[in-house]
Amino acid sequence: MTEAVDVLVVGAGPTGLTLALQAHEHGAHVRIVERRPEAFRPSRALILHPRTLEVLRPLGVTDALLGFADTAPTARLHLGPHVVRAGPADLALPDTAFPHLSLIRQMDVERVLAAALADRGVEVERGTELVALRDGGRGADAVLRSGTGTEVIRCPFVAGCDGPDSTVRAGAGIGWHGRPYAVEAVLADIDLGREGFGHDGAEAFAGRQGLLLLFPLGERAPWRLLATRASDGAHGAAFGQAGPAVPRAELQRLLSDAGLDARIERLAWSARVPLQYRMARRFRRGRLFLAGDAAHTYSPATGQGMNAGIQDAVNLGWKLGFAAGPSAGAPAGELGTEVLLDSYDRERRPVACRRLFLTHAAFWAEASTGRVPSWLRAVAAPRGAPAVPVLLDHRRLVAEGIRVISQLRVHYRNSPLSVEGTPHLRGAPRPGDRLPDATVSAGGTPQRLHALLARPGVHLLLQRDADPLPDASHGPYVDVLRLMNSPGRGLMAVRPDGHVGYASGAPDAAGLNGWLALIGAAATSACRP
Repeated sequence: MTEAVDVLVVGAGPTGLTLALQAHEHGAHVRIVERRPEAFRPSRALILHPRTLEVLRPLGVTDALLGFADTAPTARLHLGPHVVRAGPADLALPDTAFPHLSLIRQMDVERVLAAALADRGVEVERGTELVALRDGGRGADAVLRSGTGTEVIRCPFVAGCDGPDSTVRAGAGIGWHGRPYAVEAVLADIDLGREGFGHDGAEAFAGRQGLLLLFPLGERAPWRLLATRASDGAHGAAFGQAGPAVPRAELQRLLSDAGLDARIERLAWSARVPLQYRMARRFRRGRLFLAGDAAHTYSPATGQGMNAGIQDAVNLGWKLGFAAGPSAGAPAGELGTEVLLDSYDRERRPVACRRLFLTHAAFWAEASTGRVPSWLRAVAAPRGAPAVPVLLDHRRLVAEGIRVISQLRVHYRNSPLSVEGTPHLRGAPRPGDRLPDATVSAGGTPQRLHALLARPGVHLLLQRDADPLPDASHGPYVDVLRLMNSPGRGLMAVRPDGHVGYASGAPDAAGLNGWLALIGAAATSACRP
């Protein structure tokens, strides 16, 4: 048995890679294992939301991600005989550096995150499977099997990012509740040979039998097809995973039923994907944690899967880093550490429950074969098609929809890590709220606030007239910034995931130091890498 790691991350999808990177950047010694021997797998997710890019920015990966992404996607929505065109718009999202949706293959996201880990000396151990797990109270014992044999390790924390059939969740004995959908997804990479089919954006067809989407993001052919249809449940594939191939004739029938006069010239790859909606009863038990699809799984509606997992990982990663890394001595004893670790479930599970309702309702409208949703798509939607461009022209309405879908509205005001000092800091986000982006002056040329905070750690924002903080009041993972365009004597502490953790309208060294100690960022002898 060896004990040479703080956090064992199981699963190297976007969630696991992000969690490993976030924990490493906040002081933890990380090991990440993945049972798949090869890095490539057909992408299931194809979109990154604004909030996801925000939380990834301090990890230094957003430029590389945007290099793979289409940040001005266009689409044509086919509603019966009507075609509604939607193009890039100046969205009314002034408080984010990413006021757009980004089309990007999941495989490209994984490639960027894995490269960032490798640059930091952390390699994904592919072909290594977690076969047994036990929470030993003060640590977890994990049995790993690879081509070189079996290994037993002990570590303070294990993070299960290993999908719907999570071995970590099973080992933790955490319930997994929900049910299958009566509708399955069909994925395929295809070449289309219709003359004049030159539109380079997405195509969406809403019909009585469900939804059909075509994206110019195929990995083995120019077009990625995603469709929904009634499931017979006979093929036995794992939920959320690519199952048996779909015959070319069936795919051609899906195109024809949608009203698309196009012929499949080449079928490069296809799969049936059974779908379900489920939620873990809890996201933590002792030293074992769940994130992403291991904690919650949804329909594809509104593109939540990859984004939700990454945002879980960013929330959990810094907490595990502070609890197990060089600053581990800082929390206020065992009680403080437990408050810090328990906050993950208390913050992220309510968000996941709300998102489950959102995706379930959206998927019912998009894909259900029931009488009402079928009538809505086949009859009501074409009749209402002339009103769609008018709705799309309402920038604030569209922006509000994106805020909800991308979790820009998420807050943790009820978290034990959200602490308000005395007096109340007026005119500022409340503890637990996401910190919005804005133009600020920190001495010199005005800059955007999120750009100034685009590095790991906790950021203390002092108002213009606030007293200086003594150096001993904060540790190596804390930066201090004075905002010269913000009059007042207050201060605000921003967590590594971009949420306000502490705020006070006047200097309160004891309150601030108590909060920093609670999260594990108080002064220590550790040196920041």
